[in-house]
Amino acid sequence: MLSDYELVEGCRKQDRTMQRLLYERFAGKLFVVSKRYTKDPNGAEDVLQDAFVKIFRYIDQFRFDCPLEAWLKRIVINTALKYIRTQQPWDQAADVDEMAPLISQDDLTLPALNYQYLLALIQELPPGCRAVFNLFAIEGYSHPEIAEMLEISEGTSKSQYSRARALLQHKLQMDGRSPEPRSTEHQR
Repeated sequence: MLSDYELVEGCRKQDRTMQRLLYERFAGKLFVVSKRYTKDPNGAEDVLQDAFVKIFRYIDQFRFDCPLEAWLKRIVINTALKYIRTQQPWDQAADVDEMAPLISQDDLTLPALNYQYLLALIQELPPGCRAVFNLFAIEGYSHPEIAEMLEISEGTSKSQYSRARALLQHKLQMDGRSPEPRSTEHQR
């Protein structure tokens, strides 16, 4: 098996075999990332294809200061966010202070859910909620970072995350996979 360094060097030389090998090694993982941000498989495929075009175009800029997979993942995320921005997902955004009732951090528990079921639930979220939920809960970005990445306010990021959690909690309750929400009166 070729090392990441060998793959990158081959891609820098525009070696089609090396490009194919890089694609084959990482496309599956990157498709999963893409799929988390888009509602339909066609959108995920479009994002992945656009991301690989960027990857091969900018492979010369990769300096091995992070793992190759992390660099590739970042390109897929940025491509997915660009795709989402073209969909105008922030039209229904509310300021965080307008969200009521807010759910506490502990309210969204995901007991023994399989990945495919969780992915399906996340894909049902409105685009803005889905993007913020993925960036915050899965990728680990902060609300200020998300606000900058998506060109929205920090309050919008927080409200979209709260809305996503509320929607997921409701869907889990409707499917009988989550306990009733706890009272948040003493927590606020």
